[in-house]
Parts: sequence; structure tokens; C-alpha cells
Amino acid sequence: MSTASNDTVVFDVRKILEILPHRYPFLLVDRIVHLDLENSEIIGKKCVTMNEHFFQGHFPPAPIMPGVLILEALAQAGGVLIHQKGYHMKIALLLNVNNAKFRKPVLPGDELYLHAKALHLGSKGGRVSAKALVNDQVAAQAEIGFALMDKEKL
Repeated sequence: MSTASNDTVVFDVRKILEILPHRYPFLLVDRIVHLDLENSEIIGKKCVTMNEHFFQGHFPPAPIMPGVLILEALAQAGGVLIHQKGYHMKIALLLNVNNAKFRKPVLPGDELYLHAKALHLGSKGGRVSAKALVNDQVAAQAEIGFALMDKEKL
């Protein structure tokens, strides 16, 4: 799927807030623009602005989005996918990150597209293959493992 700016909105931020437990400043997905449950794929979008709190301290003269936050955004997109795959009473907790690579800096003004595809989903956890793109170029990629926990136990 192209990352053109004429995205359809599958879920807006209000729906994402119903699914994910994250809140400002840690909610890093602005909308879901593609969801394919049959192929276990999702694409989220993060509009990166100069007003982001992390730019105050992450290289102010030459601001770039911290890689760890790009990984967190990818994990959150994966969390929405997991929820939509039927795990409504569970929360996906980050378990591990493997083979992470950072290919291109993410700058203020960029539209960061968060692609996640489920590799394995089970009642206790699973893995997603994830990549973040800016202008159809890979900015970061990783395989992200997660554990599933009952919402009531958090």
C-alpha cells in the first residue's frame, strides 16, 4: 500500500484510545489507515511535529525522533492489530525486539507510516514483523515480540 497523503481513516485517535491503554505523551499512533484481518496486517500513521515533547531534548539544533519511540509506535500499531484479531480482553506487553535496524532519520514534519504484520498470535503472546516508512522509504524495521495479559490484571 502506498503511503500517499490521501489516506482513508479506518480508526481515528478516539477509537485508538478505546483500544490502547496509552495516553499523552506516550500514545504514538494518530490513526489507522489500513486494516486487513485476513492477512493480519495493519498500517498506522503518526504525524511527527516539532511540538513533540521529545524534540526539546533530542538534538534541539537538529531534531530527530528517537529510535526507541519509533519502535514503540510500531509496537502500538501491532497492539491495535492484536486487539482487532479478537484479543479484546487482553493487553499486549512488549516482550522483546529483534533485528532492529534504523535506516533513515525521522524529522519534524514527516508522516510516519507504521506497518505491522502478525507472524504468530496465540493466547499467551506472539510476534509481529514491523517497519516504519517515511515517503515510502524504510526508516526503521524490527521483529517485535509481545506477551498477552488480561486487562483486569494490570
